[in-house]
Amino acid sequence: MGISPQQFKQLQERVANPRRAALPVFAPAPPRDVKVRQVILGLDPSLRGTGYGVIRLARPVPDTLAQGTISCPPNWERSRCLVKIVQCLREVLKQHLPAVCVVEGLFYAQNLQTALIMGEARGAALATVAEAGVEIYELAPRKVKQAIVGYGAAQKLAVAKMVQRLLRLRAPPAPDAADALALALAHAQEQGRYNLNPPRRL
Repeated sequence: MGISPQQFKQLQERVANPRRAALPVFAPAPPRDVKVRQVILGLDPSLRGTGYGVIRLARPVPDTLAQGTISCPPNWERSRCLVKIVQCLREVLKQHLPAVCVVEGLFYAQNLQTALIMGEARGAALATVAEAGVEIYELAPRKVKQAIVGYGAAQKLAVAKMVQRLLRLRAPPAPDAADALALALAHAQEQGRYNLNPPRRL
């Protein structure tokens, strides 16, 4: 099949000036420097209080870049809480550019309604992190407590105090933020040694 001179000219222009193809949503992130690759985001999702903590690996003590709780009042609709979780996490991701996110593993709630609500918050948080192209790993709560406190059934206060000690913070973090920082620290420990049971990647 022949083409006209005008079509041939258009074809030459396309070859000489190729258009940039659109990047897929999950395109690999561009290479980052060593400091950025060492940034870990810990995440403890919950509808009313999602804890987050960002650390950067350093010696002798990791640097705490950010920590906090995304809090939502009891009278807010669930949809409004989910929007706030997404918006706040996007800001954290944009500001600190973590290479890895570690989230607490699923637990089995006796109340089905509670499990569904927790699942909604977790889904919103994971989708936001995945949107940014960040690798996501999952650690069981008991494994995190074992790594940080040395006891798999440790209470929240014990976890917070040990996180304060390990990161040399002035005061113990709030409970949800402490759990998130503990996740980040536990992941850092797992990566620093040979492990037969590596963290599960989501």
